[in-house]
Amino acid sequence: MKNKYVDFISDEHFLDCLANLHKAYLKAKNNIAKKDFYSNKVDTFKLTIDAKFNAIDEESLIQAEILRQIDKSINNSIGTFHEQILGGIKDFEVGNLSGFDIKAKDDTLFADIKNKHNTMNSSSAEALFQKLSRYADTYKKAKCYWVQILAKNSFCELWKGEINGKEYSHSRVYKISGDQFYALLSNKENALFQLYKILPVAVKDYLNSIEKSKPITENSALDEIKSEIESSKRTILDQITFENYSYYLGFDKL
Repeated sequence: MKNKYVDFISDEHFLDCLANLHKAYLKAKNNIAKKDFYSNKVDTFKLTIDAKFNAIDEESLIQAEILRQIDKSINNSIGTFHEQILGGIKDFEVGNLSGFDIKAKDDTLFADIKNKHNTMNSSSAEALFQKLSRYADTYKKAKCYWVQILAKNSFCELWKGEINGKEYSHSRVYKISGDQFYALLSNKENALFQLYKILPVAVKDYLNSIEKSKPITENSALDEIKSEIESSKRTILDQITFENYSYYLGFDKL
């Protein structure tokens, strides 16, 4: 029986991947309380400058910052979605925190997947090259790939060059764009394009197949902060700064 969506993974696996992604979206978009908003320390110097240079009122600025935090979480989930899709191709599997993202079941391929080409600094790139080289040295028939799902060009080439002042090269360590990696694993030249074109249809089918969930709770972080300033009489930014950095010299005077 012919697949409805793409011809390199089953419809069931495709919908399972979408279900996992949907759960990640709901979790990311679910109520962000003040505690969550503060968890990584808010850069109120940047927010102050943004407010002035871009002529944005403080309330709109904080809403935008909350949405930025949500978007960052969702971007990570998109990378996981690609891993799960690729892990459903015959003869391949997902790494599941084993040090690689995708591998061939016969140990002839290992890959680390990045959603975008620019998500690593030089230290991360060096560590990744060394890791892929270790896999290539351990598994003599294996080719190892740094996959860039969204790359600047379409390519598959040996990864070699200078990283942090050191020359790196290995005969079986490659870097590859997302389109070519999908093609390599699926033996379908247009596999990534197939995924792109059918995605709206598959998402619609998935959403129609599930019970309508309760409305997502609105993010309460801003309301919690606004309730605090009723008594403190601070501005929104001063309140956030005080609650994040009151232990810094002079900041307890806000």
